[in-house]
Amino acid sequence: MLKRHFFLPALVVSLLLLLTGCTQPPYTNVDNRQLQQLLQDGVPLYDIRRPDEWRQTGVIEGSHKLSFVSQNGQVYPDFFPTFQQQVKPDQAVIIFCRTGNRSAYLAQHLMEKMGYTKVYNAKQGMVQWRQEGLPVVAP
Repeated sequence: MLKRHFFLPALVVSLLLLLTGCTQPPYTNVDNRQLQQLLQDGVPLYDIRRPDEWRQTGVIEGSHKLSFVSQNGQVYPDFFPTFQQQVKPDQAVIIFCRTGNRSAYLAQHLMEKMGYTKVYNAKQGMVQWRQEGLPVVAP
């Protein structure tokens, strides 16, 4: 009987953890093909990498360069006020970084904490963009 009392709660906890890990993010992940289509449709792209990263790899033509975090992980104090001045909460926007990690974090924050409704995360980032030989320009 003791085993049964342990097994059932463990099963419930395991199922809850499994279901929580399967939830979809509030933003939309896009690959490079989808990203190119969004750019053709006029959706603005915000490259949130640092200036040293822009110089190292180049940037996607027409992107808005607005650094999100410093090299030590601190959010730049002017990032959110500047972003809010440039992008309205109901406006579609693409968030772009080196690998898709920072952009995913920011996309989730914009939707869950700041009321943005149409946020796309470029999940492959600049690393994959360059590996695919897609065009970049000097910052």
